[in-house]
Amino acid sequence: MSTSTPVTTLAPSSSSTLKHICVFCGSKHGVRPGYTDAAHALAQTLVKHKIGLVYGGGTVGLMGEIARGVQSGLGPHAVLGVIPEALASREISSELIGDTKVVKDMHERKAMMARHADGFIAMPGGLGTLEELLEVMTWQQLGFHAKPIGLLNTEGFFDPLLAFFKHCIDEGFVSASHQNTVVSDDPEQLVQQMMDWQPPASNVLADARQRQAAIGEDIARHS
Repeated sequence: MSTSTPVTTLAPSSSSTLKHICVFCGSKHGVRPGYTDAAHALAQTLVKHKIGLVYGGGTVGLMGEIARGVQSGLGPHAVLGVIPEALASREISSELIGDTKVVKDMHERKAMMARHADGFIAMPGGLGTLEELLEVMTWQQLGFHAKPIGLLNTEGFFDPLLAFFKHCIDEGFVSASHQNTVVSDDPEQLVQQMMDWQPPASNVLADARQRQAAIGEDIARHS
């Protein structure tokens, strides 16, 4: 395991915009076999499009399933895992997958994952998955990045969350223009829609700044 933080070169992508996707997902498999099937299918989709994986660094649960799938298809350099020291013993139970960086804490983990990603996908998972998803959604809303965010809605897992987002809009706490997350239960369709995604008008400035900044750089500093 490495504790350094050099820029990792992942496999080249056939997409000009999505070279690396960060996937948030559970460190458990969940009760439905469809969740594991979806992890395998998403891995196959990333391999098909030669898109590198950035993820939470674990070898267990859905995290391990998708990471092993991408590594099998594209090689270890196509997988970047980032895990905090405190979770290493809990979420790593076998041989490391890809290039694994061990960092000090959750804040450093999320910053590194975002820095190396051109887009984000959330799969079924627990509170950590939801926290990571909501943070990148908030960053997008605030104009800190202009990267697509997708939900792989396997077995309707995110339906209650989508209903809550609508409730926030209906109650006047979130603008409808900020609800531009891509949603699909099909990995291929989800990735294709993310490739075609364009930032909303409210995020045009962020998009322009992002083109001039390093991937994942906090462009709020350029305001």
